[in-house]
Amino acid sequence: MPDTPPSLSPQDALVAIMIAVSFSDENVRTAELIAIERIVNHLPIFAGYDTDRIRQIAATVFDLFEEEDGLDALFGLIRVALDERLYETAYALACDVAAADGMLGQPELRMLEEIRNELDIDRLHAAAIERGARARHMQV
Repeated sequence: MPDTPPSLSPQDALVAIMIAVSFSDENVRTAELIAIERIVNHLPIFAGYDTDRIRQIAATVFDLFEEEDGLDALFGLIRVALDERLYETAYALACDVAAADGMLGQPELRMLEEIRNELDIDRLHAAAIERGARARHMQV
């Protein structure tokens, strides 16, 4: 891996957050990958995004997770790439991916907490975003 990770576009940063949540338990589930693909293919924020970049962003996230301070480096890249007005969007996408497979383990919960802290998401806003994700991913 190069000494300096590549810079990210805002869309890349959103993809990186989703991948980081999915990989936080070291087990990327099919439901999570499908959720990421669905989100990228359908949300207006990803209009015109080159979906071939997802693999490259995933490789960057995986490489950073191997580094001692990789998570800090990832959040640094994300904060540089995203306007603050997109922080709640990033958290909402992370919650949707985490909820996609119907299971939230401790690693994913810790990653969501880290994202909340790093992006300074207000507690009440976070609770509303989390509730919305849970409601969208309920099963009968």
